[in-house]
Amino acid sequence: MTALPETSREWHLTARPQGWPKPEDFALRESAVAEPGDGQILVRNLHMSVDPYMRGRMNDVKSYVAPFQLDEPMDGGAVGEVIASQADGFAVGDHVLHGLGWREYALLDAANAAKVDPEAAPLTAYLGVLGMTGLTAYAGLLEVASFKEGDAVFVSGAAGAVGSEVGQIARLKGASRVIGSAGTDDKVRLLTEEYGFDAAFNYKNGPVAKQLKEAAPDGIDVYFDNVGGEHLEAAISSLNVHGRATICGMIAQYNTTEPTPAPRNLALVIGKRLRLQGMLVRDHTALRPRFVEEVSAWVRSGELKYRETVVTGIDNAVDAFLGMLRGENTGKMIVSLSD
Repeated sequence: MTALPETSREWHLTARPQGWPKPEDFALRESAVAEPGDGQILVRNLHMSVDPYMRGRMNDVKSYVAPFQLDEPMDGGAVGEVIASQADGFAVGDHVLHGLGWREYALLDAANAAKVDPEAAPLTAYLGVLGMTGLTAYAGLLEVASFKEGDAVFVSGAAGAVGSEVGQIARLKGASRVIGSAGTDDKVRLLTEEYGFDAAFNYKNGPVAKQLKEAAPDGIDVYFDNVGGEHLEAAISSLNVHGRATICGMIAQYNTTEPTPAPRNLALVIGKRLRLQGMLVRDHTALRPRFVEEVSAWVRSGELKYRETVVTGIDNAVDAFLGMLRGENTGKMIVSLSD
């Protein structure tokens, strides 16, 4: 039997960020590695996810998920290889998806891990296109927004991991028009040239409402919101009667220290009979088998494309997280811990 590592490095939150997080709000520390007990596995993490929702967990406020504790390891999605097991059904060498990222080695109850097949898809795909972000896109569009064939769909943050998948699923399911917004001209080109969006615009190039009306002169039926703020206000103006909006994220407001203006046109919700619904992916786990089957087939056939931005080394995990908040990634931001 191979000797187990004695120590593991893990990222701790050391201060509650005020506004934008800073590198000094975090510390990379060593901890001892324990052997697994009954029903547990020890996993060498190979890849970990950094996601926008983690910013909210850095605030000491009551929310849908507990905040990160100061001077304790943070957590998040990760895939890795089992290096020791005391759990039925899990053998050394198995690859698993679990929730104890931000560290090199994870000791966890096997009940909190799911085996994944590295032959069916690259391991990083289980953190993105076939993981939580993918299920967010799939459930948010099809279940929360009640998408139907012929709908015109607008996606904000459309070059990100969730948004790019929303737009492509809408296209594959028969949308009449798919429009996306992104923050650089290169990302706009990516949306139309690679992901098959019918139209896209750079939200930094002018008022969102004006650019959206030009891209969708007949209005939109579904809005998938990853941004909030000005984008939500613009979408409310462009939504047709009985339009639906999935409120998935509000990255424009995650690092603000002052209250942001709410959409100033909420009265339109009444006359248009709009439905604005928030979503958490954990409410939609029953969809996972259908999601994995359908989306993995599209990925294999090349009908659904995805991008990943991979940063190597646990030392660079915080830089990757901060870069993701600034929009420096295209597609899913992944930190690879293996060389």
